[in-house]
Amino acid sequence: MDHLHSPAAAPVKTASNREFGWVFTAFFCLVGFWPLLDAAAPRVWALILAALFALAAWLFPTALTPLNRLWTRLGALMHKIVNPVVLGLIYVLTIVPIGLLFKILGKDPLRLKRDPNASSYWIDRQPPGPAADSLPRQF
Repeated sequence: MDHLHSPAAAPVKTASNREFGWVFTAFFCLVGFWPLLDAAAPRVWALILAALFALAAWLFPTALTPLNRLWTRLGALMHKIVNPVVLGLIYVLTIVPIGLLFKILGKDPLRLKRDPNASSYWIDRQPPGPAADSLPRQF
């Protein structure tokens, strides 16, 4: 991928209908059998749905195409909403406090403050790097 092609414009790869069916079979089996951990009766409606998804995934995977597409669209919509919120929270809860702490302590780790008395902002490298004649064709 190069810089001209945005990942946002890339097509979303959906799971195969059969994979989709088996995943939902497993999910509804978990939902159906979960009450057994508390010695309660299993959820019959979830086990029926698990059986239907298993049957469709095994014998008629194309019947799951509309549900698979709907599930993929729901995931893309959730991505558009959740991704900016999570990244914004990470920024506000980590980067902003660190910046405020540096400002309070007077730190400038990137040396961005202007020094009117400086003749140059060049930083001498210690130890010196390779000789200039060893780098004839850099690009």
